Amino acid sequence: MKQVVIAGVSGAIGGALAARFIERDAPTRVIGLCRDPEKAPEVLRAHEGSTVLAWDAEDSASPAAVAEALGSLLAREEGIDGFIYAAGLLHGPDMFPEKRLEDLDSQSMARAFAVNATGFGLLTQALLPWLRHREFKRVVAISAKVGSITDNGFGGWYAYRSSKAALNMLVRNLSIELPRRCKPIACVSLHPGTTESALSEPFSQSLAKLKVHTPEETASNLLDVIDGLGEDDNGRFLSWNGSELPW
Repeated sequence: MKQVVIAGVSGAIGGALAARFIERDAPTRVIGLCRDPEKAPEVLRAHEGSTVLAWDAEDSASPAAVAEALGSLLAREEGIDGFIYAAGLLHGPDMFPEKRLEDLDSQSMARAFAVNATGFGLLTQALLPWLRHREFKRVVAISAKVGSITDNGFGGWYAYRSSKAALNMLVRNLSIELPRRCKPIACVSLHPGTTESALSEPFSQSLAKLKVHTPEETASNLLDVIDGLGEDDNGRFLSWNGSELPW
C-alpha cells in the first residue's frame, strides 16, 4: 500500500500503525487523522510526503473538512490503497465501562457510538471518491472481540460492546455495497488483541493473566493480516492472528 489513510493516529494503535508503515516502506504516504495533529507520532509529522489532518469523530462536519483538505493533497483519480479506522473510546473523565444496567448514561452511549461506529461510516462516505480506482483497496475497521454478539458471555460494558457491534454491522453493510462501487476491495473488521494503551491502562490488574501486546507488536500483527487480505476476505471479522471471529 502506497497511500493510506489512518484515523486515530494520536492513539496507541493508530500511531504505531502509522509509524510501522513509514519504517518498513519509506515511500508510503500516510494521511493521519486525529483531533490534535500535534499529538500524532513524531515519525509521521516529520515524514516527507505524509500529512496529519485535524479530525474529530464527534463532529459530524469533520469528515467533509477532511475530504476538502485531502482534495488539495491527493487527486481522486490517484486514490488511496487503504483506509484504517483505529479510533476508539472506552472511558474518559466522566465515562467508565458499565457493570450493570443502572450505570447506563445517554451521553456516554452517544459518545461511544460517535467515536467507535458513526465516525467510521462518515469517514468512509467522505473517502469514497478516493476508493473508486481500479487497484485493490483495503478498508479496515479496528474493532474488538467484545463487540461480538455471539461471543458475549459476560455482559457489562454496554456502551463499548454495543458501539463495537454497530461498527461490525457497518463493516458488513459496506462489504456488500463497496464491491459494487469500488471493486476490487476488501472491507473487514479486525480485532487487535489486548494492547498496552491509555484505553487499557485502568484495567491493568485484570489484564495480568492475559497476553498483552505492546503497540508496536500489535501494529506488526495487524499489518501481517492486512497485507494478506484479498477480495475473498471481504466482509470478514478477523483476529490479530488471522483467525475468524464470530459476529
